[in-house]
Amino acid sequence: MDFDEAIKLIKEAINNRYFPSAAIAIGQKDKIFIKKVFGYSSIYPKKIYADMNTLYDMASLTKVMATTMVAYRFIEKGLLHLHDRLSNFLTVPNDKEDITILNLLTHTSGLTAHFLLKDKCKSKDEAIDAILNSPLCNDIGSEVVYSCMGYIILGKILETIGNMKLDELSSKYVFEPLGMSNTKFCPKSDNIAATEFDTDLEVYLKGIVHDENARYLEGVSANAGLFSDIHDSAVFAQMLSNRGKINGKQFISIPMFNAGIHNYTYNMSESRGLGFSIKDTRENPAGDLFPIGSFGHTGYTGTSIFVDYVTGLYVVLLTNRVHYGRENEGIIRFRKLLHNNIVTEFYNNKGAIK
Repeated sequence: MDFDEAIKLIKEAINNRYFPSAAIAIGQKDKIFIKKVFGYSSIYPKKIYADMNTLYDMASLTKVMATTMVAYRFIEKGLLHLHDRLSNFLTVPNDKEDITILNLLTHTSGLTAHFLLKDKCKSKDEAIDAILNSPLCNDIGSEVVYSCMGYIILGKILETIGNMKLDELSSKYVFEPLGMSNTKFCPKSDNIAATEFDTDLEVYLKGIVHDENARYLEGVSANAGLFSDIHDSAVFAQMLSNRGKINGKQFISIPMFNAGIHNYTYNMSESRGLGFSIKDTRENPAGDLFPIGSFGHTGYTGTSIFVDYVTGLYVVLLTNRVHYGRENEGIIRFRKLLHNNIVTEFYNNKGAIK
């Protein structure tokens, strides 16, 4: 399978300025069908071509590639369970005591979706208290409200359990075991896709995390801050495609993996697993043709990973769409069209389905 039509769609999207560059990997379990990169890692202040080693700001893919995986490992090690409450680890207000790890992972904690920490804190040390002292936006466990703030709290809990900062935990428990040597927080590299122009710094951000709260937390945050390239991202997707296995070894146990992609919120406004978005019959970034139960996640900067629940087909798309400004939302529709095209070619090639 050459996925020529998908490549054509990507090139057209670059010409339409949906994003300056795109790196894509398509595979199934231990097969990689294509891994390619197109376009420019930056347009401003000068054009620089992207290549296979270009690092992308993964934005909210940080939640699944780092934070969620550390949580899985801690659950497997007997250090954490899904019904542990915030009050087991932190001093919290009465209305937050019953929020569980399950609530944080499924975005049903009732914690607000987002606010700027810099507006409520004098230093990053006040961030956790600022989040915990903010009013709940709904009853705990009653609805999905995608909350970056909830994930920041989860990151603090993981740091408390592991007695390390999140970047160290992620390296020890996720990136090193998977051989993801180019995936890190606060990268030191010249080959990084530029994101948005920052009016305070008066530069296009390059290697500085785009997310304001992750930046306020000095680049290491549970909700955003991770950088990776198409090679490492494909390794991560391959592990998901193999239901937790990579290079013949079970990285995430089958019971943990199955728990991770279970739909805990089928009766709510969005279907969520543990960290992952779960495909149902409603509109989803996976498009229309990924089977029900497929899973993945997106990142605000223009990144995504989705995996076919039935066959293990995976699609990794890394872009720097915010380089043209955060109002540039062409990727939202484009991603669905691309996924539809890729799934169609894959399923039409019967030899690929096993």
